Amino acid sequence: MDLKTLCEMNGVSGDEKEIRKAIIEQAKPLCDSVKIDRMGNVIAFKKGKKGTSHILFSAHMDEVGFIIMDATEDGLLVFRPVGGIDPRVCVSKYVVIGEKKVKGVIGAMAIHLQSREDMKRVLPFDNLYIDIGAKSKDEALGECPPGTFAYFDSAYETFGDGFVVSKALDDRVGCYNMLRLMEETYDADVTYAFVVQEEVGCRGAAGAGFAADADTVIVLEGTTAGDMGDANPVQSICNAGKGVVVSFMDGASIANNELYRDMMALAEKENIPHQAKRGATGGNDAGAYQRSAAGKKTCVLSVPCRYIHGPSSVMKMSDMENQFALAQAFARQA
Repeated sequence: MDLKTLCEMNGVSGDEKEIRKAIIEQAKPLCDSVKIDRMGNVIAFKKGKKGTSHILFSAHMDEVGFIIMDATEDGLLVFRPVGGIDPRVCVSKYVVIGEKKVKGVIGAMAIHLQSREDMKRVLPFDNLYIDIGAKSKDEALGECPPGTFAYFDSAYETFGDGFVVSKALDDRVGCYNMLRLMEETYDADVTYAFVVQEEVGCRGAAGAGFAADADTVIVLEGTTAGDMGDANPVQSICNAGKGVVVSFMDGASIANNELYRDMMALAEKENIPHQAKRGATGGNDAGAYQRSAAGKKTCVLSVPCRYIHGPSSVMKMSDMENQFALAQAFARQA
């Protein structure tokens, strides 16, 4: 399965069934066991040649999106975000809603009708609506009842010097690389956890951490690239095109110091382009794994993504390849 296929599937937090089914189909021929836990995580296990250790690789299946709350009397859908989305990236964007894939567009009051005060502020989600062309509340809710999920409707495209643009790069890049990793059998036992609901509080990983008695957890993620425009170099976090990002700390976890240093040394040894994440911002499933069961040693390998958590995230393919190369090198020497 290619990255384009994974990215164009829909899987807002709490509604990962489409991508879960596809991942299970890919994983079953490659692993000794594949199961779904009660949270909806996919837990795949592959016995190692020697059983020297036990690694857990993790990536999250879910993406940010929306959920329908209600409708106005004239047929506009009232919605709220699922996950962290800046409302500034939403106006005029296409969406698809529910299993029927109802087409819609996120709208706001036209600029001609806005007051000067409106123009000075970011319109909150309270002032945004999804227009599906319905003429009444009953018609709108008949098509998209409350609780229906909505997804950015944006295609995967290649452009420029090795870049791609798509929704859901965070974290379909990690899912894609985990499927590639399981094509090989390593000396170590390996569990592959494709987890749910990362974007709403790392909920899936909190349970997945109990599913495997792993010595080490390596989280494969997408992370914010702060290398656009006049960004302060000190605050740029990481740069697209400069390699896989190795985190020593973020807002939810602190990497095991020995593991972090070993990972950086391994990247140097294998001549894999890499960079340290220059900031302790955000959070990911590593924080949940650190706290599960008796705790686990964790390290996060990320792909820099510009415009993350929006309809048009951008990454460089070489960074994804470097994430895969470092994860594979770690598995081979474990």
